[in-house]
Amino acid sequence: MADLNSSICLTSVNASVLKLAGIGVPEAVASPNPVITALAEKKLGGKPVDRAVLYNPDAVGLWIYQKYTEMFTKACLASDIALPILSVMPSVTPVCFASMYTGVMPEVHGIRRYEKPVLKTDTIFDYYIRAGKKPVIVSTSGDSISKIFLERDMEYFIYETPEEVNAKALELIDEDRFDLIVIYNGNYDGTMHRVGPENAEALDALKMNVDFYAQLVEKINSAWKNHSVFYGFCPDHGCHEIDGGCGSHGLDMEEDMNVIHFYGIKE
Repeated sequence: MADLNSSICLTSVNASVLKLAGIGVPEAVASPNPVITALAEKKLGGKPVDRAVLYNPDAVGLWIYQKYTEMFTKACLASDIALPILSVMPSVTPVCFASMYTGVMPEVHGIRRYEKPVLKTDTIFDYYIRAGKKPVIVSTSGDSISKIFLERDMEYFIYETPEEVNAKALELIDEDRFDLIVIYNGNYDGTMHRVGPENAEALDALKMNVDFYAQLVEKINSAWKNHSVFYGFCPDHGCHEIDGGCGSHGLDMEEDMNVIHFYGIKE
């Protein structure tokens, strides 16, 4: 059994965004993150945000943040809060992102192993669409976020590289057409599987994620001066080293289950 470092599960992300956006939170989903709710009350006094931007770098465990804290300086400075968040089992990408964006556990949404079916359970994207708002996904081809949330009346921008994804995300902020932007980068996850979580190549990929998040927040602040915005750096699970110097995840262990999230609100 993992040594759990948080009482707040990533299933809370769904309701947190809905509540801040002024969209009704369904009774069947996990409650909003109380720290985020308190932050919104302090900064906005109960007023809803106009926009939400959620950046999903894959496999960033809490232990990585604790061991390489200085690497996250830009993320800390770009955010209002940093929180330990608990993942779900099995701690693999499609299961975790399905839980994050439905607000329910795997036994409810139905993805319980590494597979990528289109979710039939209601997601944050469905709630936004029903509220008359426009969500969009920007991701890399073949990855979980590019597959499990398909078949919604929304736009998807799918590219081959994280660099293309990130350039498009910044472009979409300039265009100012969407109420919710979800962005996925799997470069750290892919690299750490090959060479291990603490290999220099993997840490360079992670630094790219942190640098992009800071750039994303800078773009939000400069391009959306007339919008209030909720934004976050929201990984799905952590990782650990295995035999042969490679990386892995999916177990009920501290390194895989505890992740670090950063959040901020632009007034």
